[in-house]
Amino acid sequence: MRVESPSPKSSEPSAPSASSTHDEVLPSPRNGDATEVLRAAAEAAAQGARVVLATVLERRGSAPSTPGQKLLLDETGHCLGTVGGGAIERSVLLAMRARLQQASDLPATATIESYKLGPELGMCCGGGVDVLVEEIAAAMPAFLVGAGHIGTAVAPLLARCGFAVTLVDERDELAERDAGRHERVRRIAGDFAFVGKKLPRRGLVLTMTHDHQLDQRVVEWALREKFAFVGGVGSRAKAARTRARLEAKGFSAEDVARVRMPIGLDIGARTPDEIAVSIAAELVALRRGKR
Repeated sequence: MRVESPSPKSSEPSAPSASSTHDEVLPSPRNGDATEVLRAAAEAAAQGARVVLATVLERRGSAPSTPGQKLLLDETGHCLGTVGGGAIERSVLLAMRARLQQASDLPATATIESYKLGPELGMCCGGGVDVLVEEIAAAMPAFLVGAGHIGTAVAPLLARCGFAVTLVDERDELAERDAGRHERVRRIAGDFAFVGKKLPRRGLVLTMTHDHQLDQRVVEWALREKFAFVGGVGSRAKAARTRARLEAKGFSAEDVARVRMPIGLDIGARTPDEIAVSIAAELVALRRGKR
């Protein structure tokens, strides 16, 4: 792929009034059955996107919803499926969006929302609906810059460990070669800053390019963009120079301290595959709260 750079459970909560609900601008769901919704949710989560899924559990009396119906909303605004349409669906979407607006480092949660289809929702059905609203645990995004020997060893290993990996290199022949390919690794030829525009800032940035100056630019960009974790491959001497340059350019002591270089647990790794194991081990420990 080539990318060109540009020059707790609720018990019938008080629902919003029909007028306030309709004041909200919400995405319009695309039609999709339950199977399509589940498949899309799994794919989005595997790519590192935060996803909230709603499922109709029970219908009481007269109501447009059917048990088993599903609705998906992810952090990009992609919306698929239905839980019955109309005011009930708008209320469910509001609950889903509120969950996505919470801090991304909170544990994934599931709640059962109960709705009375009466005047509060501007509906006269008179029935009730219970809807399970749950966040699907997303893979941690990992943005790897540099598709050399180490990059192509690290990328598939991280993917097998459950990370959502994007591997970018400005050199077409490296970014597009077969070495290190994995079905869950996005490999892109292009400018790292352009490719990284849409990646979640809660993710990781690791630089392992062929050029020390390029590595420096990647680290500075990742810090300015407020990525949650910034690391790089290199010797201790290179790491010291990287930090000195950051200080000289006015980066805060806190930002300089955030840079993990050399990345990887000290296991005496020498070969690209061994280095990949050391890097994956540190990132798994980070994800599990052990670092």
